[in-house]
Amino acid sequence: MAPLSWRQRHHTLLQALLSRAPLAEPDFHMLFAAVSDRDPATHQQLFNDTLLKINKDLAYLQFELRACINQYDGMVYYGVVNNIVDEESKLGTKYSVPQIAFYKGLLEAIVQEAGTDGSITSIDALNVRLENQIVIVDGSEDSQSRVPSSIKNFSLSQKENTLDELIRDRWLSYTSTGKIGLGTRSFLDLRSWFRGNDIPSCVVCNEACIKASSCLNEGCNVRIHEYCLKKKFSQRKASRACSSCGTEWPCQDGEADGDDDVNEPGEDQVSSANRSSRKKRKRVKAELVEENNNAGPSMEVPRRILRSAKAEAVEAAQEASSAGASQPDRGSKRRKK
Repeated sequence: MAPLSWRQRHHTLLQALLSRAPLAEPDFHMLFAAVSDRDPATHQQLFNDTLLKINKDLAYLQFELRACINQYDGMVYYGVVNNIVDEESKLGTKYSVPQIAFYKGLLEAIVQEAGTDGSITSIDALNVRLENQIVIVDGSEDSQSRVPSSIKNFSLSQKENTLDELIRDRWLSYTSTGKIGLGTRSFLDLRSWFRGNDIPSCVVCNEACIKASSCLNEGCNVRIHEYCLKKKFSQRKASRACSSCGTEWPCQDGEADGDDDVNEPGEDQVSSANRSSRKKRKRVKAELVEENNNAGPSMEVPRRILRSAKAEAVEAAQEASSAGASQPDRGSKRRKK
């Protein structure tokens, strides 16, 4: 079989991403390597140029291939998003009007926790009032009676089912503490919404702070993501003073206070991880070829989603962690080179 042209490779990469996304960075890099026969780690410019070309083609349709950081686990994810701002367009036609109103209520309740935990309890989630999301234009006294019956009669069991569905579709998520937080798809799609609703931004990365740490000085409004704190204060001699008021920032759990090389992998670990990665890359490449052949020349999203995608993502993340290839260690590796 003749090798794929670069346009065909872009098509295959995009089609695979649409059917499986959002994808964690290691899995997306593996897809790219399977399609292009190039490792993004050693061909960073090619990787960036490919994403730029794909986005130029998607811009006409008001879509974008975007990366985001899940603020609850610090992992980078990739996905294709709709650049139209309103939430209805994000959720599409799959959800009913009451379900969309419920999501909007949950979203507002969660972002009100910005700068702290960025999550709410399941009880608080189920107590969200849908009526608050309905705008009656004339503001008359009987406006409450004009709330659609589908909103007023949205039952507790319907809320529970919708909550499960939103978590399954990754608009929402369970945090490590068992609370309800935003999901990866919300972080990908709602960047413009966060900015338009004046959600406080991190002073390091300038992204909205949903889960972040606040300065200990109550009169200071500086907020920083936990993963940005680790980067900012990763050096032993780095000043821990707040950039605004000078208050000392406390150490965070998991912050490295020893030698930068403490998490560097040994040669045997790296070799084993590389062999495993090559095997997975071959398997992924075979799957991509099969999906592309089944999909035909159209850009429609394949309906078949691999059931093993979640298991593979967990396995890949565990291997990356054991090989010391997690996000916080990359800077240390680059300094060694």
